[in-house]
Amino acid sequence: MNEDILLFNVESEEELEKINLLAKRLKRKARVALRLNPDIQVDTHSYIKTAKEETKFGIPLSQAYSILERRKSFPNLEIKGLHVHLGSQITSLEPYRQAMEKLVKFMDDTHDFFIPSYLDLGGGMGIIYGNEEPFTPDDLSRVIAPYLENRGITLILEPGRFIVGNAGILVTQVLYVKRCEKKNFLIVDAGMNDLIRPALYGAYHEIWPLKEEKRGEGEVYDVVGPVCETGDFLGKERKFTGIKEGDYLAVMGAGAYGFSMASNYNSRPRPAEVLVEDNKFFLIRRRETYHDLILLEAIPPHLQETG
Repeated sequence: MNEDILLFNVESEEELEKINLLAKRLKRKARVALRLNPDIQVDTHSYIKTAKEETKFGIPLSQAYSILERRKSFPNLEIKGLHVHLGSQITSLEPYRQAMEKLVKFMDDTHDFFIPSYLDLGGGMGIIYGNEEPFTPDDLSRVIAPYLENRGITLILEPGRFIVGNAGILVTQVLYVKRCEKKNFLIVDAGMNDLIRPALYGAYHEIWPLKEEKRGEGEVYDVVGPVCETGDFLGKERKFTGIKEGDYLAVMGAGAYGFSMASNYNSRPRPAEVLVEDNKFFLIRRRETYHDLILLEAIPPHLQETG
């Protein structure tokens, strides 16, 4: 609160009350935006739909209207904007069009007593993981711009996945090639703790060998990790030709919701992060060690060995 934060995107009236109290203690005015829940359906995984009324996110429009009418009851706040986030990995423009329709109506309905300075439309722009056909920023601007003409409002977007999703890969080595009667497996040294999206969302990531494949029909494999879960997979029913132990694979599209969602599950140290620029590379986060895993642990004095 001592920093000059542009806006706190507020999820509920209870959160408004808490920020108002903290601002009072600091003898400051805090700028906030109301995160609205416009009750809009998006075609994405159910875990990352964030704008339906049954989700935990945002303030229903009727309640937001009431808050704005009573905004003077939060004397230490400046309500400066509105915020909406529809979800993640959205590949259709229609939800954004519907959101703008509802937002414009809401702004018109409250115009007599509230004029927002900022409109934050969140993120959600999808990328290509497999055969998706996502829209471009130009496409999105053509949908949004007509609704905001002559409103004098600053637009904020949060296109994180769109920027970094396909800028990152996960490199993993084949530990074993396991052939069974009903299915073949490539057991690799990366697992669900390194990239949880396939296990958590059933997400698809392209998986490419790092060396040119031999010619031939190839074989179909599940690419799985060493974690003690049947859900520990990076890809299912992928075809490779001439793959063998020691080969390296690149799991594509791992730049977003990859390392940030990684964990030490199964006591597995997290991998290194390497930045590649042209023909140079830089280690930007070292590989964890087993010592790192216990670094923050402590044994109560009465359980420590004595004498």
